[in-house]
Amino acid sequence: MPQPDLMDKVVALAKRRGFIFQSSEIYGGLNGAWDYGPYGAELKRNVKNAWWQSIVHFRDDMIGLDASILMHPRTWEASGHTENFADMLVECKKCNKRLRPDHIQGGKCPQCGNTTFSEPRAFNLMLKTSVGAMEDSSSVVYLRPETAQGIFVNFGNVIDSTHRKLPFGIAQIGKSFRNEITPGNFTFRTREFEQMEIEYFCRPEQAEAKYQEWIQARFNWYLDLGMKKENLKLREHAKDELAHYAAGCTDVEYQFPFGWSELEGIANRGDYDLKQHAKFSGKDLQYQDPVTNEKFFPHVVEPSGGCDRATLAFLVDAYHEETVNDAVRVVLKFHPKLAPIKVAVLPLLKKNEGIVAMAKKIKSELQKEMVCVYDDTAAIGKLYRRQDEVGTVFCVTVDVQSLEDKQVTVRNRDSMQQERIPLERLSGYLKEKLS
Repeated sequence: MPQPDLMDKVVALAKRRGFIFQSSEIYGGLNGAWDYGPYGAELKRNVKNAWWQSIVHFRDDMIGLDASILMHPRTWEASGHTENFADMLVECKKCNKRLRPDHIQGGKCPQCGNTTFSEPRAFNLMLKTSVGAMEDSSSVVYLRPETAQGIFVNFGNVIDSTHRKLPFGIAQIGKSFRNEITPGNFTFRTREFEQMEIEYFCRPEQAEAKYQEWIQARFNWYLDLGMKKENLKLREHAKDELAHYAAGCTDVEYQFPFGWSELEGIANRGDYDLKQHAKFSGKDLQYQDPVTNEKFFPHVVEPSGGCDRATLAFLVDAYHEETVNDAVRVVLKFHPKLAPIKVAVLPLLKKNEGIVAMAKKIKSELQKEMVCVYDDTAAIGKLYRRQDEVGTVFCVTVDVQSLEDKQVTVRNRDSMQQERIPLERLSGYLKEKLS
């Protein structure tokens, strides 16, 4: 069931606690663009690190790439984006607002209420820019609408430099840009976003099995990072939804407050992409089997997810409200791998020089091994609530007794249980709990 009030709460928390801000807010903001604040930047980085670790570091059949945002314009001709990457739009005949036909509710323009529109026309979603000193047709390039093509055009380079054998994949995280006409739902649909993409190359007869393997692997990744299973589902595309070259596509969907929506898609793309780039570039992009010398175009399975969408889903999924001592406690129950801050060190009395010195020393030692903050700007109860709202996993409190027994109080975010831990055991205790 859609929960618009939950989305409002998450958006408000995201701004109040420094997760996400409207881009250029002091100038009225820019629609479809968002800035990640101190905690949001850490959360998003943790999502990317968890993906990269899982995909590249923990697998023997994957390697990474970081391709340029700007690419030769012929790239987008070969991929079909120049000709086909478009939305069908109509224009309101009264206020001239451009809209997708499927976004018009009740036949009325959402801006002015008019009911008459132009005939649908194609509107290309790629963002143009120019390179070089002259702004003419020869200087036109595009901000890439996806990261995938950077992998395909480097397929030959990767084979030559790494001598990889099929099956293997190339992974990439990077910025993409689309001139979305109707960005919305906070950071779900934006004009500038980051993708986490894989192109997995295999023999034609392996493609279906690898496609199924990747569907399950990508679904499980979200579960492994604490996302609630009831908020996830797989949706297989109907045949009329598929690109003409695709043998199949399945989306991992999340139940956002505004309804079920795509987190990422896993596609069985056949050999279309490499064939197209070979045709347009004149380069041989076939794979040569080192044993049989057979040459062929590998088939490709493509898991492609949005980093911003995943970050938003983890933020929504972590949001909890509960009543404690007749007051509402808001807490973000992130998986420890994703939590922006792992440990907060809090002095019980900020005017006690001994307590403050000990707390700062503990923070200095812990931050060598984990993301850690020091805070003495409020009473201890308010500090706990503040850390709960940003998802900090543990709070370490230094009190008067700590000066005598060299022990501190460790508070667990989720259970709120407190435990006295000797200083010599503190680092090992926290690392064990956070692993």
